[in-house]
Amino acid sequence: MATPSLNLPLIDLSSTDRAATAKSIRQACVEHGFFYLINHGINDFVVNSMFRESNKLFDLPLSEKMKLEKGKTNRGYTPPYAQTLDLSSKFKGDLKEGFYIGPIKDRNSPNQWPSKESLPAWRETMESYYEKTMNVGSRLISLIALALNLDENYFTKIGALDPPKAFLRLLHYPGEISESDKGNYGASAHSDYGMITLLVTDGVPGLQICREKDRYPQLWEDVPHVEGALIVNIGDLMERWTNCTFRSTLHRVVAVGKERYSAAFFLVPNYECVVECLESCCSETSPPRFPPIKSGDYLMERFRRSYGY
Repeated sequence: MATPSLNLPLIDLSSTDRAATAKSIRQACVEHGFFYLINHGINDFVVNSMFRESNKLFDLPLSEKMKLEKGKTNRGYTPPYAQTLDLSSKFKGDLKEGFYIGPIKDRNSPNQWPSKESLPAWRETMESYYEKTMNVGSRLISLIALALNLDENYFTKIGALDPPKAFLRLLHYPGEISESDKGNYGASAHSDYGMITLLVTDGVPGLQICREKDRYPQLWEDVPHVEGALIVNIGDLMERWTNCTFRSTLHRVVAVGKERYSAAFFLVPNYECVVECLESCCSETSPPRFPPIKSGDYLMERFRRSYGY
């Protein structure tokens, strides 16, 4: 039986009607937790340059990539099978390999970079893409605040973005897989951890979402590629802030027999920011579902479990 395809809402970031845009974002986050973002301002040249350099990195021999292995700093290379996003998976790990970058303006951030001898344009290209996506994320967060009936600068005022903690993760999914990997996923079922994720893909299919995470059997729907659009989804901490008004939706990447590249930009709150239910999202009949928690404490626990340390 074929997997149904999903028509996600299109949100135009260039619209001058911020109230109408915020209303559309609210509906998308309540109903899907996912939407497409168009007219975001990141041009094709920047995106294509990022993918070209990403491909060069993943084409390096494994021995070279392992010299940049992530470790517990969450910066650098992660080989296939290093992470299990669905802890109930019977496989030793997900099929994907990846590379973490960020935050790039923090001098103390333990970023790792390929040598200029092997990839001379790599760092400059990734920093450019990172900065442009960070700008889009900041603009979008102000609209999300409006969508929650808050001041547009609310998340900045409470310190969530002072400074922001944002991570760019380059991802490569294999084409051919071994017999022992049949049934495994490029990325197994999971929800993202932070505020929002901004994803760009190379157009190869594979992304699926499950809107009702507590429903069994689960219904998975394909997310079609929309040329030039970013795919945006809500993360766990935003779901906690909104008392589940906005949904942090389960998603996964299935193996489709073809190589797939993507880049996920995770915008997360400053680690000291306390995430607690927003007043606009609770009432006497809908009390807070989650206790307050520091962003950093929540994120580190999720990373610890998925990487098994």
